[in-house]
Amino acid sequence: MVKTVIADDNQSKSAEDRLFQHGIPAQVGLVIGQLNRSSDRGFVYDLIPTPPTDGGGPACSLKSEAAGKDDKKKGSKSGKPSAELPASLVVDNDWVAEHARQVSRMLLGGMNVVGIYLWASEATFKATSPAVLSQAIKGVAQAAPFTDNEFEERLLIHVSYSPRRWSCRVCNLASAGLRPCDFKTGKLLASLQAFRCTYNFEIRLPISQAGILGTITFKDLICRGIANLAKDLQSAKAFINGHLVTENVHTSSESPHDVQFLVPFNKHISTEACSSEEVVGLVVFSGAICAFAYLGPREPILQAISDLKSDIVSSLRSRLDIITDEAEEEVALSLDCYGEAGGDSLAEKSIHKLALQEVRKPCTLFFPRRIIVPWYAGIFICDYLQASETFEDVKDHCQEMMSMDGPIETTSVVDPETAQISVATRSFWDVVHKRSSDIVNDSKTNKNTIEREADAGKLERNNLNFLTAILVLLSAFLIGWAVVAFGPTTTAY
Repeated sequence: MVKTVIADDNQSKSAEDRLFQHGIPAQVGLVIGQLNRSSDRGFVYDLIPTPPTDGGGPACSLKSEAAGKDDKKKGSKSGKPSAELPASLVVDNDWVAEHARQVSRMLLGGMNVVGIYLWASEATFKATSPAVLSQAIKGVAQAAPFTDNEFEERLLIHVSYSPRRWSCRVCNLASAGLRPCDFKTGKLLASLQAFRCTYNFEIRLPISQAGILGTITFKDLICRGIANLAKDLQSAKAFINGHLVTENVHTSSESPHDVQFLVPFNKHISTEACSSEEVVGLVVFSGAICAFAYLGPREPILQAISDLKSDIVSSLRSRLDIITDEAEEEVALSLDCYGEAGGDSLAEKSIHKLALQEVRKPCTLFFPRRIIVPWYAGIFICDYLQASETFEDVKDHCQEMMSMDGPIETTSVVDPETAQISVATRSFWDVVHKRSSDIVNDSKTNKNTIEREADAGKLERNNLNFLTAILVLLSAFLIGWAVVAFGPTTTAY
């Protein structure tokens, strides 16, 4: 249970100055930080404003109370007309949730979307129903879940300009209740320790006949591979700067720390158990992941190891989601341009949606590469670069989603993943046809072998009979010659 929330003082001051300079009456955005089940403290690293909607409107606005009969009666009893009642907040929950989904992909290990913030006057905030606020927080939690899905607390930070002050509440997702908590500021970002690693993996996933009949899609098989990788990481041993981590201690050496994971041999068998007769194909999921994690002050080192493992798994899932989103956008575009028929033909080309029995040729699906982008001094975020994109696209996306003020230098953007992550499969039909042709070819080969062996036997017997006859004739000739040459001589009288 979170009892105290500590925010970075520099980022809090910067966010407050930005809000006052804009002079807007209301704003909603995301809270970036870290919450742990094992700790009663929460960390807030920054506040990220939600950008305008596709229509150009704000994600949060004010709504004046309607002057109904009930309002008039209340106004007359309190001595205030209904027009003077403070306006309440209206939040575009779907848009804020989508912003949270996009931002969560760009955060490295140890950082999450931990809630929302609201910029409004004290009167407006109190006039807004707690149910409205809880609903917005729930939408963000569903769009950007934690690795620990059972942790059901998120933050609501209210930045008030009348009067000028900050307050923080903890929202319980199960009960939708809001309770106040202590809010402090301190040096956070400067005290974070960075952990990094490059994790190489290769997972072989057999395609069984049962899976084919069950119409498992390509995406389903990739998700299974990611789940298997997550299980492998659970039992992996960590080496930090060449030393095996055996206990939950605090580290004081300078960051970044280099981490290596050692997965026990055969600790977890990724492939399914099936006989050779059932396997009709094979999917190879392989590559190298560049992972990062940040450890807060006075946090144990095992927390960094856990966050680093989570970053590896979440990075793969984010890349799969990006491919899926792009394919769905292409299908939607084709429906708008060419009608339903054009959409169906393009949907068949979306490899992640294909059922395995529809894959006619060997194919390879490449995942987007992870690009490391500087955020603040010594702190990084990430984005994902597809084959059709450039570093300029990454910079524009970071500035839009993370509200980064200054320009991003191309030379500061790092492309660390040299080995590309890919999913390769052999065609189901090629494998099946090859097995059938192998059986036919084997039978033909066996038949030809038997015929050749039979012919060879006949030839060998014929040769033996011929040699026997020659030997008999030669023996008879030699015996006759010996009788004539060495027999008794007859004398005439």
